[in-house]
Amino acid sequence: MLGIAAAVLFFIAFLINAADIATNDVFASTNVMLLGLVVLALHIAGIGNGRRVGRR
Repeated sequence: MLGIAAAVLFFIAFLINAADIATNDVFASTNVMLLGLVVLALHIAGIGNGRRVGRR
């Protein structure tokens, strides 16, 4: 699920950059891209995948 969220954030960052949309400093394309990288790193680390570690 976090992989899909990362893809959406990357797509939003691409649209902001490609369309040259004027945004405030919080929603700049670089910041959205960095949020996507954080979510992708969490996905690769296995956080948020719904599995439980341990015995049932």
